[in-house]
Amino acid sequence: MSVLHSFWLPILASAVLVFIVSSIIHMALPWHKGDYRKIPKEDQVMNALRPLNIPRGDYMVPRPDSMDEMRTPEFKAKMQRGPVFVATFMSGETAVGKNMVLWFVYLLVISYFAAYVGAQASAFGAVAIHSRRIIGITAFLGYGGALCQASIWYQRSWGTTVRSLIDSVIYAAITVGTFAWLWH
Repeated sequence: MSVLHSFWLPILASAVLVFIVSSIIHMALPWHKGDYRKIPKEDQVMNALRPLNIPRGDYMVPRPDSMDEMRTPEFKAKMQRGPVFVATFMSGETAVGKNMVLWFVYLLVISYFAAYVGAQASAFGAVAIHSRRIIGITAFLGYGGALCQASIWYQRSWGTTVRSLIDSVIYAAITVGTFAWLWH
């Protein structure tokens, strides 16, 4: 509780600033415009999938039921024949307001943990500059620590991942800058 009490202002301010900057990056700048490509024959694909009523969720096609099935000639043929893809199905309209609230809560959580780790370093005698570095590294790991997994395992575009990692560096810099400004 002491971390939240003593760092409430930099935690809140850094979350607000990152929220504003991330909104500008994603809505006003063309930086992420190419992250998702339009599928060829989009209307045909949507018309073909609509009657299947696929529930919301993440899917892999083809998806084996076991490791043993992956070794079968039938499964290998499915993979060769294709298409092979990972897809997330969403239903209806995207709840942008809800997503923005969840994003802000996530930013608060990252700022809280960055403050907590920085305060622990400070409690063990780290000077302020080292505590701030630790806050920055913790924030970066919170924003971007797991992004590479999608490119490694699911063949997400490395360009998309690198752009998102650069965003994470910007967000971490804002977080540590806010703590440097408001942490007394």
